[in-house]
Amino acid sequence: MSKDNTLVKAINKNVRTSPRKLALVCNFIKGKKADVALRDLEFARKKIAHDVSKTVKSAIANAENNYQFDIDNLFVKEAFVGKSLVMKRYRPRAKGRASPIKKPFSRITIVLEEKKEKKVSK
Repeated sequence: MSKDNTLVKAINKNVRTSPRKLALVCNFIKGKKADVALRDLEFARKKIAHDVSKTVKSAIANAENNYQFDIDNLFVKEAFVGKSLVMKRYRPRAKGRASPIKKPFSRITIVLEEKKEKKVSK
């Protein structure tokens, strides 16, 4: 959180997809207004867009309930992905060998900012 308190964030830990796949969806909503981002995620063709949508909704709820921000002025300042744990599994192969299978998890961080409306007086 920043000192002037216009930033709100939500973190979704342990999302069951690779960070590389998730970064495509997060880059898609960066810089958009919060309601436009939710609408775009609803019609995105990626399955993981549902989890990103849940995280954006959580950040909006944090802004509304904890800081009394106006929902209409919120936009996605940052949306980034980090690595989380990796499940390691093994698949049997020929001649008694085994090959590893890595099932990665990701962490989504959504940062919303409230854009202040400047009133023009003449």
